[in-house]
Amino acid sequence: MTQGLTARIRENIVLYGALAANLGIGVAKFVAAGITGSSSMLTEGVHSCVDSGNQILLLYGQHRAKRQPDAIHPFGYGRELYFWAFVVAILIFAVGAGVSVYEGYLHILEPEPLRDPLVNYIVLAIAFAMEGASWFIAMREFAKAKGDTGWWRAIRQSKDPAGFIVLFEDSAALAGLVIAGIGVWASHAFADPRIDGVASILIGLILGLVAMLLAREAKGLLIGERANPQVVETVRGIVAAHPAVSAVNHVRTIHTAPDAIFVAVSADFVDTVTMGDGETIIEEMEDRLREAVPTLSSIYIRPEKRENAATLTTIQANTTTAAT
Repeated sequence: MTQGLTARIRENIVLYGALAANLGIGVAKFVAAGITGSSSMLTEGVHSCVDSGNQILLLYGQHRAKRQPDAIHPFGYGRELYFWAFVVAILIFAVGAGVSVYEGYLHILEPEPLRDPLVNYIVLAIAFAMEGASWFIAMREFAKAKGDTGWWRAIRQSKDPAGFIVLFEDSAALAGLVIAGIGVWASHAFADPRIDGVASILIGLILGLVAMLLAREAKGLLIGERANPQVVETVRGIVAAHPAVSAVNHVRTIHTAPDAIFVAVSADFVDTVTMGDGETIIEEMEDRLREAVPTLSSIYIRPEKRENAATLTTIQANTTTAAT
């Protein structure tokens, strides 16, 4: 029991680290906002609460995604995580960005009297240290997963939203803390509390940009994205290498979960292969494919004449063109 709990915590160290940091920081920011009347600090408090809720939703999504396949969902529930990732993006936009911009607008219209900013500076420094630690954990774990792939390309190709969502959130949080600090300082330096409201709006705009980027990535995963091109080529190479296969017509893949891939292969078998031989050959291919790519959860290999597959592809292409 203890080992299982430890394994889950280690598996989700990015989410647990971000959740712990945001809970503590959020309380401190609200206290500081209440003492000093800072709009940007209140905005940052809301930001931390939204981030905490997001981590809880992602943990919930991971738990739900691990349910076993059943009659209604024969390929499992893995893509439920992608749904909750999309919900997280909507929350960042609607709550985080919306409240930040609205609060900043109100503070510009009705600026509060300036108070001693020392509490704000202390809380911002502590928050920056904690958010920085969470960001470092997220960056380290994502760097391990991406390997030699470039950062932006790795984010676009990633099929696990938990890692890059926390990375985006923490990056936005650090930028927000810097803007909040500048806003508090400038408000006192120039004796104009409206600057603090402008800082709050800028934080909201950053959150809105992050939310749109996350929503785009989550939408692609929710609709269904193919596997990594290397996986596709590995599958194609293994099937094509079999002496009973004269040609591979196509390899189509889709992620049903971050670590589960559905693959459908159309292959032209040599004419001398009988139905019984074909069944044995397909079973052998499936074993080789699972050994080479353990994340292949469902494998379908369909014997199909090359000319028939080409005709079907042409018909599908013409149908798509006519529809558009």
